[in-house]
Amino acid sequence: METTAGDISAYIPTNIISITDGQIYLETELFNAGMRPAINVGLSVSRVGRSAQSPAMKAVSAKLRLEVAQYREMAVFTQFGADIDASTAAMLRRGERLMELLRQHQDLLLTLSEQVTLLLAFSEGVFEKYEKNQILDTRGRLMDFVHKNIGDVLKRVDETGALTPEDREAITACFKRFLMEEGVDNGGNG
Repeated sequence: METTAGDISAYIPTNIISITDGQIYLETELFNAGMRPAINVGLSVSRVGRSAQSPAMKAVSAKLRLEVAQYREMAVFTQFGADIDASTAAMLRRGERLMELLRQHQDLLLTLSEQVTLLLAFSEGVFEKYEKNQILDTRGRLMDFVHKNIGDVLKRVDETGALTPEDREAITACFKRFLMEEGVDNGGNG
């Protein structure tokens, strides 16, 4: 359904929300900013949500939804010129990179293993040393590197839908080799 001026607290939206098993809230501003699908994770609700995810996706996405919601909330707050401390600035910087990483072109379809790899790379801090405008190019180079070096692991994740501890270790080791080849010191997890 479409809301008037994005108001989900009106009579009809609240009644529809109450009788469904959840809702996906799409936002015009996100769409216009190039975030597709333009899902507002703070307002979207699912009663099945994580139970519908593959085990591999569950393993890497647990805290990212919260990070996106916190980033968007803080980004709005800082638009009013509020002074921020160092930890908030770091959270905003990390959130900007996550949002850029999640930006997906219309013709770019990612397999489960590619999605899992990218979310794991973000969680492991692979993108921390790159500027926001370098994220998409780095994502492409990283995926090329991963496919070239551990394609068998990606294939196994796609076939089983799971991320074993051994596969996770192989993927994170590949990240370290990638960063070394890129000449980036990854000084730890993000």
